[in-house]
Amino acid sequence: KRKLQLSPEQCSNFYADQYGKVFFPNLTAYMSSGPLVAMVLARHCAVSYWKELLGPSNSVRARRTHPHSLRAIYGTDDLRNALHGSLNVSSAEREIRFMFPEVILEPIPAGQRARDYLNLYVKPTLLAGLTALCKEKPADPMTWLADWLIEHNPNKPRLQHQITEEE
Repeated sequence: KRKLQLSPEQCSNFYADQYGKVFFPNLTAYMSSGPLVAMVLARHCAVSYWKELLGPSNSVRARRTHPHSLRAIYGTDDLRNALHGSLNVSSAEREIRFMFPEVILEPIPAGQRARDYLNLYVKPTLLAGLTALCKEKPADPMTWLADWLIEHNPNKPRLQHQITEEE
């Protein structure tokens, strides 16, 4: 999540695929008129799920056809529809890089690569955590396991050198 304000030039770059359309000047003027909140949403089929929550891009039509959608609730018209959603995964990757240039996007492993990752990194740590959970039998097992996983994260950064106490 990041709050920012885009310049008209940045808006023109972000919406470059809309360049030449009659609404383009109004779009860039509106989008650069105040602060916005950019977010990266992560989940299985995130783009299509977000599109479903957004509803149609025209807020007036959204109120008629999808009255519980976000654009129906928060949008005012076709241009000021309150929220943006990427068209597809490749657009999402481009837009994430635009809004969050410091983020490194890694491909999500699938198939055998995903199974190898789970077997090598996730299952051993989770098995150890669940075993410790069964031995401990805490009152709040979910919180206990979450804390245990944070403490025993095999990918936790480690210092390369030893810290010695000064005399």
